[in-house]
Amino acid sequence: MADQAPRPAREFVVEADGGSRGNPGPAGYGAVVLDPVTGEALVEAAEYLGVVTNNVAEYRGLLAGLRAAAELDPDATVHVRMDSKLVVEQMSGRWKIKHPDMKPLAAEAARVFPPGRVTYEWIPRASNKHADRLANEAMDAGARGEAWSPSDSTAELDAGGADRAAPAGRTAGSRRTGAASAVAPAGTEGGDGGEPAPDGGGAAAGEPLARAGRGRVDAASLGAGTRAATSTGASATGTSGAGASATGASGTGASATGASGTGASATGTSGAGASATGTSGTGASATGAPGTGAPATGAPGLGVAAETSGEADVRAAKVVASPGWGPPDMGAPATFVLLRHGETPLTPQKRFSGSGGSDPSLSPVGREQAERVAASLARRGTIEAVVASPLARTRETAGIVAARLGLEVAIEEGLRETDFGAWEGLTFGEVRERHPADLDAWLASPDAEPTGGGESFAATGTRIAATRDRLVAAYAGRTVLLVSHVTPIKTFVRLALGAPPESLFRMELSAASLSAVAYYADGGASVRLFNETSHLR
Repeated sequence: MADQAPRPAREFVVEADGGSRGNPGPAGYGAVVLDPVTGEALVEAAEYLGVVTNNVAEYRGLLAGLRAAAELDPDATVHVRMDSKLVVEQMSGRWKIKHPDMKPLAAEAARVFPPGRVTYEWIPRASNKHADRLANEAMDAGARGEAWSPSDSTAELDAGGADRAAPAGRTAGSRRTGAASAVAPAGTEGGDGGEPAPDGGGAAAGEPLARAGRGRVDAASLGAGTRAATSTGASATGTSGAGASATGASGTGASATGASGTGASATGTSGAGASATGTSGTGASATGAPGTGAPATGAPGLGVAAETSGEADVRAAKVVASPGWGPPDMGAPATFVLLRHGETPLTPQKRFSGSGGSDPSLSPVGREQAERVAASLARRGTIEAVVASPLARTRETAGIVAARLGLEVAIEEGLRETDFGAWEGLTFGEVRERHPADLDAWLASPDAEPTGGGESFAATGTRIAATRDRLVAAYAGRTVLLVSHVTPIKTFVRLALGAPPESLFRMELSAASLSAVAYYADGGASVRLFNETSHLR
């Protein structure tokens, strides 16, 4: 009998929070495990803690969320989202943990999943309403002398959890349910063609997943204060397309410059790296001139939640393609919509992946991401040409998008990724162990090359500047999709802003994200968009 194919690794999003009314004072935590594709709540956890500090309660919430995710699948990868900067920075390894009450909790949280399987992202409190509401329910229950009751919880409804939009075109019939089934992570294989719920409880054909029944989990196996979330009837109205969010993603990971994956946001890095800029809303213009770019909430009097995905995409397209503040006699600018390729097998492993390595193709996750960005760009309807780096992952991403748009793909050698020399295929930690002096020099100077004769950031900058000038001349007045990599895209943005080379280490660029720069006839440039990923949600 042929061996069965390995089960795709599941991915979860954990949102957690804790609070203390007095600090220290009566405290509680809340945590929720979410399906990253649909946004549906798979498990909720909450508990009254007695009198502890706010930070201890936050750590307890994190620990509960990780344990709940591990109960669902101990082999999963987890992305943690919290509004506690302290917990995010400490668990990411950037801040030291000094408080004796927090050290054992942090150590315990770090042991729930193996190293490298959990990433952390700071989010604003307003984006963490579900976990916050659970924590407050636990504290309210404790004040009444009661334990938090899952059956009485309204946290998901209060937080608007059911308004998380399902991906366009997905229906409940393509969802797998049950504790043993593989919950398809954002853009992964397994999300299409799944069986309907065995009890017939799936939503009707064509109904968005955000309205479908929640995945079923045995709540008893998850311990007290935890529950498998149940279906809500609220409609899914959320938006997709550029400009749906201007909150940004401050991420995690060490200073894994150049690495592909979820390490830090240095050049050549992807994933949830630390970012001072985050995801800018549609039309966030580098010129700063009034009137450039639409606000992230849409037109006056129109809330984002009231828009459809198509409306949001059209609005975003108008902003990206608009002439901006350039004098009218200069004509329309050449607008480069910069698309980073989808994930490869090296991306979640946080390995350096440049132009001198194995040249990996897209993973199933990456192909799904490419399909999603293709659908979003098709709705916007502004792309007039597609140009791609010669590497396999960019050619494959560009091919998927171009097929959807009915365009051909032109190959441009100048758009290739930096050559990371002997570091290709290694993690940041492995490079630190094997080539510490070379790594320190590389981090300190844009002229330093990776071990083994790789390409310096200065050389990459020179190459990208020449490529930019060549493409601006070839596509004057047109909107062109350039499918490239982390380092080239960050370099396009850096050069447009006139920023120093070290700015490359302060930008986060996610897989399959969109950025945009407009170039005018007088040589001026305007950054219109950066690291936009709403099409992947």
